[in-house]
Amino acid sequence: MTSHVHVYILLMFVFCVSCRKQNKTELPKDEVKSMTKDVIPSYGPNSVTRSVKQDRKGNLWIASWEGVFLYDGKSFTNLTSEVSSSRFFSILEDRKGNLWFGTIGSGVYYYDGGSFQNFTTRDGLINNEIVCIYEDRIGNIWFGANGGVSRYDGMSFRNYTMTGDVMSEDKTGRSLPDVRPSNEVSSIWEDKTGKLWFGTKGNTFVYDGKAFTVFKYNDKSFMNVRSIIGDRKGNIWLGGNNGLWRYDGSICTRVAQKFGGFIYEDRSGYIWTSLETPEG
Repeated sequence: MTSHVHVYILLMFVFCVSCRKQNKTELPKDEVKSMTKDVIPSYGPNSVTRSVKQDRKGNLWIASWEGVFLYDGKSFTNLTSEVSSSRFFSILEDRKGNLWFGTIGSGVYYYDGGSFQNFTTRDGLINNEIVCIYEDRIGNIWFGANGGVSRYDGMSFRNYTMTGDVMSEDKTGRSLPDVRPSNEVSSIWEDKTGKLWFGTKGNTFVYDGKAFTVFKYNDKSFMNVRSIIGDRKGNIWLGGNNGLWRYDGSICTRVAQKFGGFIYEDRSGYIWTSLETPEG
């Protein structure tokens, strides 16, 4: 029996819905900012929008250069206008329904529904430019940044940095400069075996809880992977400058040749992706 793969190409936007059951991360009480005023415009952001997520209640959260907007189906609310003027880049709803917002230059903002807390390199974050955020199966929050990743267990950060073909834990406590280096972690995914996958502008790394290895196929490294997901069958999908690929645990199959951006599996098991020609 032939197995057919349905891949749908999006030309504009992909709305990603997180359906995983999500525990509350305990946080210290210092540096908490209350939301004193909602700004309710009649429209959403007018500038760059980097991430759109739907929460368990059906609300849409939009990370943009103008702030984080909440759309409840009736109106838009800029929740961060009184909190930060940062450019917001990434969003995560954790297993307790709390929200994490990554910024470019100001670290991470945690929102519990009533107040915000800001985490930066002062608190141990690897870098203040956070490209992606992911929660693993035991509740650790991972922050993909320029130069590496931070793992937050609810009390402290552990940082892992990239140097060429090597990714390893940095125990010095140092942070990376708030400038954009040549590499960044742009996607994080945990597969069914518990291994974490990290897509970067350089190599793709796989972490088994002890060590990082470079993912290769036919002795060639997968480079410049922008998006990684695992489907319900256990396949890993990788999208980036080398197109869209599916890895079944032993064989890699190129599904599309063009640059692959976002990848999403819907409830029916169909794969949605955005394909484009990279600039430059």
